[in-house]
Amino acid sequence: MKILTVDIGTGTQDIYLYDSNLDMENGFKLVLPSATMRIRRQIQAATQQAAPILLSGWTMGGGPCAWAAEDHARAGLPIYATPSAGRTFNDELEKVERMGIKIVSDDEALNLPTNVVRLELKDFDFALIAETFARFQAPLNDLAAVCVAVFDHGNAPPGVSDRKFRFDYLDEQIRQHPRLSAFACTAEDIPPLMTRLQAVAASARNLPCPLILMDTAPAAILGATFDPVVSRLERKLIVNVGNFHTIAFRLGGAGIEGVFEHHTGEIKRPSLEKYLRALADGSLKNSDVFDDMGHGALVYGKEALALGTGDFDIVVTGPRRALFQSTAPESSSLRPYFAVPFGDMMLSGNFGLLAAVAEILPETSQSIYTSMHAADGMANAPWEV
Repeated sequence: MKILTVDIGTGTQDIYLYDSNLDMENGFKLVLPSATMRIRRQIQAATQQAAPILLSGWTMGGGPCAWAAEDHARAGLPIYATPSAGRTFNDELEKVERMGIKIVSDDEALNLPTNVVRLELKDFDFALIAETFARFQAPLNDLAAVCVAVFDHGNAPPGVSDRKFRFDYLDEQIRQHPRLSAFACTAEDIPPLMTRLQAVAASARNLPCPLILMDTAPAAILGATFDPVVSRLERKLIVNVGNFHTIAFRLGGAGIEGVFEHHTGEIKRPSLEKYLRALADGSLKNSDVFDDMGHGALVYGKEALALGTGDFDIVVTGPRRALFQSTAPESSSLRPYFAVPFGDMMLSGNFGLLAAVAEILPETSQSIYTSMHAADGMANAPWEV
């Protein structure tokens, strides 16, 4: 049985092909530029050539591609976008036009001059990934499932902060099901306001197998729990330091006990460690993080998580985890453990995706469960997280 997992971040898209006939460590893997990074480079090339641009396709992750689009407009060069592509930059299209990007209908897009550089936006490009694997004689046929993770702020109503809207969504999900795997769903069950997840499903509607989608943040945390050292802990504090967002979960026997989320570029290690300590002892308030330009914080469990009693205080994963390595040890107030599930930190999110698939598609659970628990020391892995 084969399952393709794709964890799409700001800097990279991390790809892991699960094969039940192989050990987890031998599954084929790729770490490639994310879609927003590829589109950014294509926009920059058009800017250098002083060429007009049309952006079409689907809503996808912004960040780098949005900054490049703004630079193109500031250079006085024409840039057009269809409504669905334009929502990559803001759900309110009048704000997109104020960036200098002209919104055009699909019909108007077809009638633009032939010298316009046409770029298709989409986070997940199955055909491109399949072509890459096929070139190495590893065709993506007979897949039991495809699972994709993206970070989704959701479509906040006018006047409502994207940060607040996302955290209200996290709060609702956790109160209903305080488990990390609850953030995964089938393509048919995506909440209507989660527009980026909806766009991934729309762009991949012709897949030959079920499509499972999940938020990147809980996927990475869930994957980190499969590190053999982390798996032995009943309660733990795990932080994922991503390229764009940093998120931490406090986990216990009943599942999620608390969470906070911030922007990696806006936070220094002393502040991050302060928030982690407050999340551990239960004193962290939503306003502490939100007023610091982060997304927010939620604490559910009343029992504090004691730090300083074991071999380490926090579990760290994510591509920017060097935030906890960059200064002298004596200046750090917390002792980190760097999780390496199945020998590969960059694939933490993919392993979280795989665990979620096992819960959503019962026909896959036995194979996945056997594979993910076959490694030494994994007998007590917290499958229920």
